[in-house]
Amino acid sequence: MPTDPDRVPPDAVPPAVVKAADALAEAARTGAACPPVRTLFDHGDIDIAYAVQRLNLQRGQADGRRIVGRKIGLTSPAVQRQLGVDQPDFGALFADMAVPEGGEVPAGQLLQPKVEAEVALVLGSDLPYRECTVVDVLRAVDFVLPALEIVDSRVAGWDISIVDTVADNASCGLYVLGGSPVPLTGLNLRSVRMTMTRGGEVVSEGTGADCLGSPLNAAAWLASALAGMGDPLRAGDLVLTGALGPMVPAAPGDVFEARISNLGSVRVGFSSDGDNQ
Repeated sequence: MPTDPDRVPPDAVPPAVVKAADALAEAARTGAACPPVRTLFDHGDIDIAYAVQRLNLQRGQADGRRIVGRKIGLTSPAVQRQLGVDQPDFGALFADMAVPEGGEVPAGQLLQPKVEAEVALVLGSDLPYRECTVVDVLRAVDFVLPALEIVDSRVAGWDISIVDTVADNASCGLYVLGGSPVPLTGLNLRSVRMTMTRGGEVVSEGTGADCLGSPLNAAAWLASALAGMGDPLRAGDLVLTGALGPMVPAAPGDVFEARISNLGSVRVGFSSDGDNQ
């Protein structure tokens, strides 16, 4: 996926792409969710949805925002069946989406947040292969971290199809990384176990196998997809590999903590000051 704001001339972007990108950007700016954007282009046209995503990413970069990695979504077979798709999707992570570990999300920053626990990979070398393998990923990973992704939808009521979430940067919101990097050597990410609590009560559980069979499989899929688009994963990139368990709605005052075996824990709170709508 292109990341250079100058690579796609404005007059080359179809009007439907601009209209959908404008609607999503306005929703993010105002905090007022928009109707589904799938009605603006052909049913199920994922290529057009990625063009919408790309346009808003390019706009963000033109405004000085910095892409630091990627996130993978729809790694759960159950969610794929729900949306009628047979593959994951992906979005981009900006540096300003990061929330410090143990920090707090300000009230009103997101529209309708939900939290999910994931394995995060940080790459030590490039992954430029169109047919990337798990072995390639194993060689490229520098270290692993537990992570929380705070997903958000600019589409009202989470009324999304595959094209809505792709266009909306794979429903990215914010992310939180644990503070203790763990080397991949000796880890079996397929067998890690995750437990996420909200206010001390368990609200989500899962294993590495619940993420496309393993977070490494998800990373290999992403690397192949991006290399095929001419924008491969690079050394230093952060990769959020996908949810290990069900995502959970967040409300003001909530505190979430995820523990992933052999990786440690990660925690985030949501401010109770004002409304987090």
